[in-house]
Parts: sequence; C-alpha cells; structure tokens
Amino acid sequence: MKRLIFSVVVLMIIASAASLPFVLNAGFGQAPQGAQLTTVESSPNYRDGQFHNQLPTPGYTGDKSMLAAWWGFLTTKRENARPSQPLPLVNTDLASLPREQEVMVWLGHSSWYLQLAGQRILIDPVFSNYAAPFSFLNKAFAGDYPWKAQDMPEIDLLIISHDHYDHLDHATITALMPKVHRVITPLGVGSHLLYWGVDSQKITEADWQQQFSVTDELTVHVLPARHFSGRGLKRNQTLWGSFMFVTPQHNIYYSGDSGYGPHFKAIGEQFGTVDVAIMENGQYDQDWKYIHMMPEETAQAAVDLNAQAVLPGHAGRFVLAKHTWDDPYKQLALASRDKGYRLLTPVIGEPVRVNDRSQQFRAWWE
Repeated sequence: MKRLIFSVVVLMIIASAASLPFVLNAGFGQAPQGAQLTTVESSPNYRDGQFHNQLPTPGYTGDKSMLAAWWGFLTTKRENARPSQPLPLVNTDLASLPREQEVMVWLGHSSWYLQLAGQRILIDPVFSNYAAPFSFLNKAFAGDYPWKAQDMPEIDLLIISHDHYDHLDHATITALMPKVHRVITPLGVGSHLLYWGVDSQKITEADWQQQFSVTDELTVHVLPARHFSGRGLKRNQTLWGSFMFVTPQHNIYYSGDSGYGPHFKAIGEQFGTVDVAIMENGQYDQDWKYIHMMPEETAQAAVDLNAQAVLPGHAGRFVLAKHTWDDPYKQLALASRDKGYRLLTPVIGEPVRVNDRSQQFRAWWE
C-alpha cells in the first residue's frame, strides 16, 4: 500500500466533482479493452474481475482503520524522511558506454539501465521529478537529476514491471518512445502505452512464466511477484511481475515490487543460480508488510534466489513510506553480513561492471 494511491483517490474525487482538467489527465492511462481485455481474462492469474497473487495478499495490515492510517501518514511530520542534502551521484553518459561493455547503472528509485549481450535495456524509467499523476505531488529528493529521454541511447528493450506511478511515468514514456525498439510488460500494462500512442508493434505483453528470445544471446523470462497494480480507483486490472535476463554467461534478476513469498525460492530452483539480483529494498512498513519486503526479507529472498550478488533499489529518490531515507541501506547492510552474496552499493549513476567480481563500493549513506 502506498501513500500515492491515497493521494490519487483524493484527487480523483476532487476532479470528478469540480475540475475537468483533472479528469482529462492522460497520465492515469487506460485499462485493457477489447481483444486485449480478452487476453487478460484468459490468464490463469485473473479471476473475479482482477489479477491475483499466488498467495492471499492483503494490501493493508495495520491495526487502525485504513482511513486513519492514511491520514496519519499524510499529516505526521517525520524526521529524516528526506536527506538534508543531495545524494551523491555519478553523471554517467549512458550513450557513450561501449555497447559491448556489460554494465548495470542505477538511475534512482527503481529505474535501471543495463547493457547485456550487446543489448541496451531500460527498466522502469521515471525521469520526471515526481512519481504521481500530477507534477505537484510526491516530488523527488532535492538535487539535479541528469538523465533525460533526449540523452538516452537507442534502447533495444524497455521493461515495465507494473503500472504504479513510480515505475511507469507518462511523460518519460512518451518522450522515450522514438528511441525504444521493443517493450516487454506483464499482461495489460500495454493498455496504458497504447493509450499514450505507442505503436502496438513494439509492445509484447506476457503472463508469468512466459519467455521471449530478444536475440540469440538474450532471453527474457517474465516471472511472478507479490504485489498489486492500479493507477486510479480500480486495482489489479493489469499484472505485475519480476524478470530474469538470461545470456550465455549470466542470469540477471529484477524483482520489480514484491512482498516476500515462496516465489523467490521457486525462481532460484528454476534457474539454479543468479549472478546479480536487483532487489526491491525500500518503501516498506508493517502496515503493508505483504506487498513490500522488509530489508531482512530482501536478504532472505536473495538467499532463496541463490544470488551471488545483490543490487538494492526502490529507494533513494522518492518518499513512499514512513521509514527514514537511509534506513533501507543501513538495515540491508546489517542483514547481509552473514549471507553468502556480495552486497553492491553504488551511488546513483555509478556503473556496476557485471563481469568484475572485485569491484568495491562504499557505504555512501553514512
């Protein structure tokens, strides 16, 4: 459960009552329709008018009423929710990276740039300085953000894990599309892209456990996650997922947003080992403990995956939970001390060399 969803609900009520421009905001996207809806409804993960997780997954688990919890979340001032100064950053020119160089670059929150098997891959890009349907909501941390759509190289593959605003940004997508060759999303997410004018020939939608050969040397597997979806009042009309990028040399995993669950161990057994696991680590709370992992659960999920290295994300740019901005890094570092994987902690924009197991990173949040 996220602060963002409550804000959207409030704003949609105001919009329907008093403000036509709000109603006409294209950023809300559009639910699947027509043939696309028929495909969605045929999924074994879709029933009773919505998608479901593999396990029962209540969104809210707090003791107070949901309304009281949201009110407290929105009105309570929290110390250290945002950093007091801009976070350290390396302004890497992604377009200048040699295509054959295998790297992973964290672009803040859950946005990632990867080069694998000669392919340029962009994951959940949010280049706007907000993660919401309106620009005055949910502003990013202070500081310059150097990456823009116009500066991106040609993108061979765009991955969208689900349709929440901190993963799927209308302005970013529309600006990027001339540079994107192919998009892979979970079922139904392409409905938003089509509504925004994206060429249907670029879009591949997939259910869990489907795989696609992007090239002879890169296969993408769409896999389960434990989460939810929605950009307005009605939830779970589109699917959410995680992804495995398989090359002759590596298995690289991206968790998307996910609560802890047995799917991590199942994925580890399916693929044997994971060279690098890009894992959700942030925006957690006991009030929504099944849809985002606590740091110790992120550590355990990495063990379940048989991960050799862990690259944490889902923090470092937006406030979507009650914890301090640096708690995800502190807690995951503690939880990782006795684990068999390497914890990789680059600053935003710092390239991680996939083939360099000796590359070192500092505890930059301290």
